[in-house]
Amino acid sequence: MRWKGRRESGNVEDRRGYRMAGGSRPGLRIPLSRGRSARGGGLGLGGILIVLALAWFTGIDPLTLLGLNGGSSYDSGPAISSGTTAPANDETSRFVSVVLADTEDTWNTLLAEQGMNYPEPRLVLFSDAVRSACGQASAAVGPFYCGQDQKIYIDLTFYRQLAGQLKAPGDFAQAYVLAHEVGHHLQNVLGILPEYHQARQGMSERDANALSVRVELQADCFAGIWAHHAARQQDFIEDGDIEEALNAASRIGDDTLQKQARGYAVPETFNHGSSAQRVRWFREGFSSGDIRACDTFKASTL
Repeated sequence: MRWKGRRESGNVEDRRGYRMAGGSRPGLRIPLSRGRSARGGGLGLGGILIVLALAWFTGIDPLTLLGLNGGSSYDSGPAISSGTTAPANDETSRFVSVVLADTEDTWNTLLAEQGMNYPEPRLVLFSDAVRSACGQASAAVGPFYCGQDQKIYIDLTFYRQLAGQLKAPGDFAQAYVLAHEVGHHLQNVLGILPEYHQARQGMSERDANALSVRVELQADCFAGIWAHHAARQQDFIEDGDIEEALNAASRIGDDTLQKQARGYAVPETFNHGSSAQRVRWFREGFSSGDIRACDTFKASTL
């Protein structure tokens, strides 16, 4: 990506170098069941550390393990500076600010064409743990979106894990991650997430997982739409960039991650979609550039 020198978003909140007063424990709770449904909680790309491994073995959504799905607040006191705040203009933060700005341009334009406003989300950069309106979370959950405060949260060290542990290197792979979370914000703006959270109430775990897959695949499709419009700009997208995004989509499929964690996959526990599904729906958005092509809820096959 030729991103340097392009507009940066004014919607970035840098909380790096801050920790929660009262200790480093992130308010982790491990429920015995998934009896409660999500109510506007965070929707993450998926963690890759111990929490996800535990989630895969138990079949529990990793966001539930981290207290995000219930919208609960784990208030351990005010955030205080650790004295290690990264400079606000370091290269990675400037990169995500440019990507966020371009998603703003894309969705402002596309929604305006439909007579709608696009309330821009804020991007929160944090280190290790963060408190959102959806609760407190560790960086292990990976990037996530909180519908209650309309903010995207990311510990930028995730990108090292994406390139190393997940074998999905490249700046456009990183951009895809952010565009996916922006896709969740768009779902919130369009009223899809509130309907999803309402529909989950009373569902069995298996049915709730199946519905979650459709939500996540739609966010992938929306990320593809952003890539479609980014590719039409002069001197922005380079050869190989789209392949980086497709590789990332493949590497974070539930089946691929589960096989890495325990050697086999359990489809009924998928909540983000298989590698093939994630690639398919990103391609769908990228090929069409049309929101109407992303209705994963009406699709007979995913």
